[in-house]
Amino acid sequence: MKNYKVGIIGATGMVGQRFATLLENHPWFTVTALAASSRSAGRTYKDAVGSRWAMKTPMPASMSEMVLFDATEDIDKIAELVDFVFCAGNMPKAEIKALEEMYAKKEIPVVSNNSAHRGTPDVPMIVPEINADHVEVIDAQRARLGTKKGFIAVKSNCSLQSYVPALHPLKEVYGLTEALACTYQAISGAGKTFETMPEIVDNIIPFIGGEEEKSEQEPLKLWGHVENGVIVNETGVSITAQCFRVPVSDGHTAAVFARFEKKPEIEDIKKIWAEFKGPAQELELPSAPKQFLHYFEEDNRPQAKLDREIEGGMAVSVGRLRPDSQYDIKFVCLSHNTLRGAAGGAVLLAELLAAKGYMD
Repeated sequence: MKNYKVGIIGATGMVGQRFATLLENHPWFTVTALAASSRSAGRTYKDAVGSRWAMKTPMPASMSEMVLFDATEDIDKIAELVDFVFCAGNMPKAEIKALEEMYAKKEIPVVSNNSAHRGTPDVPMIVPEINADHVEVIDAQRARLGTKKGFIAVKSNCSLQSYVPALHPLKEVYGLTEALACTYQAISGAGKTFETMPEIVDNIIPFIGGEEEKSEQEPLKLWGHVENGVIVNETGVSITAQCFRVPVSDGHTAAVFARFEKKPEIEDIKKIWAEFKGPAQELELPSAPKQFLHYFEEDNRPQAKLDREIEGGMAVSVGRLRPDSQYDIKFVCLSHNTLRGAAGGAVLLAELLAAKGYMD
């Protein structure tokens, strides 16, 4: 695999910082450009972030003295330095949407952590283990944008990354019809730490703006199919969700209830989870977990503090599987929201796109 030069748009925010740490020693990708808002442009990465560095590991030395570009004004300069960019900008949705299209039209592929283009019918929203085949819609998107190389691909919302991977192989075998998911989401999902979100200590907040709609709608796009140059959503599944912000630093937990066309057996489900692999594993992508779904037999697992870092935070932990009195089954899931859920999921998607030749 050739080495690709990459940029991070929105490098100063929490997800941008996570991209920096993940890409520091990446075997395929080398960071050659960092960009942020006009407030940070012209300053070194170290100076611009200052005391707001929120990662447990230090800022990568290779990036700390890099001078930040203006994400909007310096696109032409960035285009000369990169093969593609990761986007983690913190801007209003309409502005992000326009910015990502500007990059794509400059022939810079964009792998986005943002929600702005998740509903765009010819923009693939991919979890590499679930719907890698949606990459084929990129040809139609390029035709619409008038580009040869440029395109936009996005990763899904971090909350559904905790439970959709466990439902996916069961859907294939048993015909999922309905699911209910209650998510208990870490404060890093809001770009916060306990210092910057004191109101969460000793508290649970029963609302996260826009999150329930994303949790109910985005899986239907993941489970959809490409037809006539757009992604057509799955129509045979109904999902309802309730999302809470909880006093946890990292790791989104979900309580899941599911109903199927065919009644599943508990031991069969565990076997399906244990054997579940996708294109990310088959292609041996650098960031892919070897074992995607980890099942715990203990009643008190998975726990965010103990289990969020499994397989470098890229695996999904599952536990407490049992029959339910109203649905067929219920279980608990956990994923690391800034690794599998955000930056790590986007890096894995970029690896898939590179492996399939879309970055060339």
